Amino acid sequence: MSKHPKVTILLAARNGAEFIRQQLESYRAQTYPNWELVVSDDGSTDGTLAAVDEFAESVPQRVIVVHGPRQGFWQNFVSLVRSPEVSGDLMGYSDQDDIWFAHKLADAAAWFERVPEDRPALFCTRTQLVTRQGAPMGFSRVFGRAPGFANALVQNLGGGNTMIFNRAAQRALQKTPLDAAMVAHDWWTYQIITGVGGLVHYDTRASLAYRQHGENVFGKNVGLQARLTRALGLASGQMAGWNEINLKLLNRVRGELLPENVAILDLFARARTAWLPIRLWLFWRSGVYRQTVTENLALYLAAIFGRV
Repeated sequence: MSKHPKVTILLAARNGAEFIRQQLESYRAQTYPNWELVVSDDGSTDGTLAAVDEFAESVPQRVIVVHGPRQGFWQNFVSLVRSPEVSGDLMGYSDQDDIWFAHKLADAAAWFERVPEDRPALFCTRTQLVTRQGAPMGFSRVFGRAPGFANALVQNLGGGNTMIFNRAAQRALQKTPLDAAMVAHDWWTYQIITGVGGLVHYDTRASLAYRQHGENVFGKNVGLQARLTRALGLASGQMAGWNEINLKLLNRVRGELLPENVAILDLFARARTAWLPIRLWLFWRSGVYRQTVTENLALYLAAIFGRV
């Protein structure tokens, strides 16, 4: 890949006037200038589009606004991945209310220099958590285990707002059926890129300030409250519902997956419906894992009670 690949920022927007100017200014502040911005507006009725227009007139980079599908957050991002307006060598999801650190694009572009162009690849990072007003609240967890499809089946490694991927990964994502139902675009991105044998790099250096407020679709992933939320999600069966959605979609694209990942997928699916002793054996054989010992214990306890 070129040492200066163009990055297309995929910004999903809807009524984001309160924060979007700060996000746009963080694009301007990037030390890596070879980017363009494609905004998919999902029917904003506030000053969102006016802010984007003002920004477009003040930067040399290309800024394009397209109409979103108006079906929800992940549908908006999925439509951006398919947009003919995307011309970059690399693509990065962006929320409207974060603040990117100046090194975000430079770090990703440097990693992709070592990646063959025909190999699907994904770069994601840790985040700094901030309040609605932008005050620091700490950082998201550091994940230590290697990325992989067996992890992607039961956990998303990186937040979508940190993800940057290449054209080979985009082509893999574009094979998602048009009528697909999914839990979240970022989890699906992790599943597909690992499923087809792509590379995933998780950088422990935070790349953005992730604003925490009442309108977050998914909030912070750290601390006692977050751990309890995940545990309750397993106990209540919420995770089982998410897995059901993911498995149905993965089976629709199983022809794109590596054979070894199809085997993991099938073992995991069989484990979810098997009798208890066989269930645990199939889970162990599948090799699925979460990133910490505590989370893996919770996963197996959920499996015992048929909540996975």
